[in-house]
Amino acid sequence: MRQVNLDCEGPITKNDNALEISQYFLPKGEKFFSLVSRYDDFLADIVRRKGYKAGTTLSLILPFLKAYGATNKQIKDYSLSHLLLVPGAKEMLSYLKKKMPTFIISTSYQPYIEALCSFIDFPQENTYYTKLDLDRYQIPPREIKRLKEWLEEILELPQINLSKVRKEKDLSLKAKKTIKRLDEIFWEEIPSMQCGKILKEVNPLGGKEKAKALLNSLKKREGKLAEVMYIGDSITDVEALNLTNQEGGVAISFNGNVYALKAAEIACISPHTLPLEVLAKVFYEEGKKRLLRLVETWPEALEEKIKKQILALKPSPHLEIIRKENLAYLTMKSERMRKELRGELVGGLG
Repeated sequence: MRQVNLDCEGPITKNDNALEISQYFLPKGEKFFSLVSRYDDFLADIVRRKGYKAGTTLSLILPFLKAYGATNKQIKDYSLSHLLLVPGAKEMLSYLKKKMPTFIISTSYQPYIEALCSFIDFPQENTYYTKLDLDRYQIPPREIKRLKEWLEEILELPQINLSKVRKEKDLSLKAKKTIKRLDEIFWEEIPSMQCGKILKEVNPLGGKEKAKALLNSLKKREGKLAEVMYIGDSITDVEALNLTNQEGGVAISFNGNVYALKAAEIACISPHTLPLEVLAKVFYEEGKKRLLRLVETWPEALEEKIKKQILALKPSPHLEIIRKENLAYLTMKSERMRKELRGELVGGLG
């Protein structure tokens, strides 16, 4: 039986929950999170540090959140009150879970996914996420003071611009200085303290962990990768998209950034999830070959009723098979939609 696996933030919600929590709990949390996220992208995609995975930002920020008093309940309450669904997402998930096995694979924190499941009536047993119990950690006052001093220091560090960086040598001198100092704080100084236990024990579900979660979802029903439609949008989805693509499944970038587009087979650029629902229906009923033919002739081959609904969406959804020659164009178009739908800051993150 065919199944759908999809990321949460991007295909389902407009949120970047970790960014929003940082903004809520930390002074200048938006700036802090953006810098740490760029650092994460650098380690995961540029130097590809051994043992490092995309999405580790979610563990790196936790000692600081704890130092400023964040609790499990506060994170869940904030998440529930600030949920922003992509238009059509609730209806799409309602349709999908009736038709075929559907799983959410997200790097997001556990309290956020719990809040989402309760809001959209989605079975939590069909979700994968970053497990988090912040309440079990205690940080002594001297470490809280030090973490707050580090936060102020990090906020003064030069930003890391990766737009033209392909190798470490391409970094500016200021960016190299920032990365050197972040290396010291996150991999030498914090691990030597009691709060370092948080970094050691919280394992963000990103990169290879998402690919493992995909395989685990198949194991539950003895399925095959060729029966999977995987929908992702960012650097944390790359391994799962690649795995799906390589094994004959359907790998879709939904308003994805360049990382997701390079790994996916199909680009879906849309202000609404209706195109994803249409693709899932065709995949479920007729398989991948028919789905690819539909994408190649989009939207002309659609049933007239659905075609009218699609064409009524503004801006009009764009679907295309990703190839080397159209990657730059699709990246520009997809990232523009990403920013329009989720905001400039969230849309610009890896």
